Amino acid sequence: MKTSFWTKLFDLLSPRQCAICGGRLSANESAICSTCMLHMSYTDFHLTPTDNQMVRLFWGQFPVERAASLFYYEPKSEISQLIYNIKYYGRVDVCEDMGRIVANYFNKHQFFEGIDAIIPMPITLKRRWHRGYNQSLMIAKGIQSVTLLPIYNDVVKRRHFHGSQTDKNQRERRENVEGAFQLVNGNRVAHKHILLVDDITTTGATIIACASELCKAENVKVSVLTLGYTKT
Repeated sequence: MKTSFWTKLFDLLSPRQCAICGGRLSANESAICSTCMLHMSYTDFHLTPTDNQMVRLFWGQFPVERAASLFYYEPKSEISQLIYNIKYYGRVDVCEDMGRIVANYFNKHQFFEGIDAIIPMPITLKRRWHRGYNQSLMIAKGIQSVTLLPIYNDVVKRRHFHGSQTDKNQRERRENVEGAFQLVNGNRVAHKHILLVDDITTTGATIIACASELCKAENVKVSVLTLGYTKT
């Protein structure tokens, strides 16, 4: 991709930093430097999206079509800095850049074939106000810029948030999100194939809760895409 004069000038005056190592990005790099991209632990789940470690979390929970994450995530590792930048340090640009990166990566293998629309994982109004944005929506916008799929942000809402899932076990995570979502516009997704987008998959509890609510609409198909998959 050709880099404009203004992009080069902006990078000179206000250098952008890699969301993982903090090093200076070149004008033709986005979100993550080439070195960190090279050393990232990729899952390759998109090569077998109907049968991989991630999609198996959802078997028997809701009628999942396919699922994949770009990289393996480990708390307190170098890659965790990327997620901290997305969730806690206001790096909206990183959200959208990562959405474009994962979309370009998966698009080469027809991961988005047959999908009608994207639904970003909803967050409560209070959490959105505190953070300033919904990181899943920003990731979805990056994916949209590549796939041109519409984003449906008014189909399901987050009713409550009972604290972070980080320090909870699988049973506690399931209980924590029980009844957390509400389908509010089921007609919009009836008879459609929806891509549910979030930042990280760990036990899959939040995704299962949201997808199960979406499946209350008539004849919905659900696929899942996240940036990271937590190693277990």
